[in-house]
Amino acid sequence: MKKVYINSISSISAQKTFDNSEFLDEVIIHKNPVIFAVEPNYKDYIPPAAARRMAKGIKMGVSASKMALHEAGLDQVDAIITGTGMGCVRDSEKFLSGIIDNNEQFLTPTSFIQSTHNTVGGQIALELQCKGYNFTYVHSSNSFESALLDAKLQLELDEAQTILIGGVDELGDHTTELNKIIHHIKHEDISSTELLNSKTKGTVYGEGANFFVLSNKKQDSSYAEVVAVSILNTLPLEEVIETALQFLTENNLSVEDIDALILGNNGDVEFDGYYNQLTSNIFNKTQQICYKHLIGEFNTASPFGVWIASKVFKKQRIPEILKWNNPGTSTFKYILLYNQYRGENHSFTLLKTC
Repeated sequence: MKKVYINSISSISAQKTFDNSEFLDEVIIHKNPVIFAVEPNYKDYIPPAAARRMAKGIKMGVSASKMALHEAGLDQVDAIITGTGMGCVRDSEKFLSGIIDNNEQFLTPTSFIQSTHNTVGGQIALELQCKGYNFTYVHSSNSFESALLDAKLQLELDEAQTILIGGVDELGDHTTELNKIIHHIKHEDISSTELLNSKTKGTVYGEGANFFVLSNKKQDSSYAEVVAVSILNTLPLEEVIETALQFLTENNLSVEDIDALILGNNGDVEFDGYYNQLTSNIFNKTQQICYKHLIGEFNTASPFGVWIASKVFKKQRIPEILKWNNPGTSTFKYILLYNQYRGENHSFTLLKTC
């Protein structure tokens, strides 16, 4: 089977990451439990008349996809695969509110049409006039990993040569309030620099879009090789270490081969223990990287970890704001990513430098 490479990356997040020439050179410190994406000038990517009719998630997804395609030097791909947890939740809320406010009468269909989860993938395809495979995965916090696994299999089997994949989620006012009520979002304001040491329930919520062009053809500008992806719906706390070791063994690697471990810690005292299983045991001497204190938690936050890994491979350095420890690692060949959300939908992703 052929190898799979990340040939380009793009990110729109709560940091100024849409400028791909930088690597968190200027960090925005947030202090609210709900943080919004720092948006680019959408006029550079979407005609203003079209942008006015698009929800924020669609604009972020279309813009990030165009950034990734531009960096890869492509104007067309063989397939488009997206992952999203909540889809276009703002349009969903708008349509449902309209049903209530108008007593189920005189409803305009626009919000309903644009509220479906596959709207972003469909809009990207319309922009590119791409008539190839187009699929959207809605698997909670494993949505992006499902898209990545799908693309990896197609490229390995040479069913496609270039595939655009990404993850996108937006914040909706009503959904955010519901998450506050059930304590998924922290009630107190907390600084980005203090979040990972928090001892309270819930986390900080965010939004964003991260897109990548994958190919089975390596380029001089390629960022990384996607070695393996593993998804588990449930994983008992006491089996995290064993599962991580088994994942490495299946790929003929040991703990010592991993140069950096990228973790999805989000400051929720109830569930960060899953990550502590690895950081305080088998990977206690490995460089540990955390990122959700900068961008918040959402169903497709994990591809930001892939964005970070790609940057680390290219630049062979890690910004201080990302370091959870500091063993002094100076070269990076293998990076392991581990993510879960509220004890469910666990994923392990293994990347290798090109």
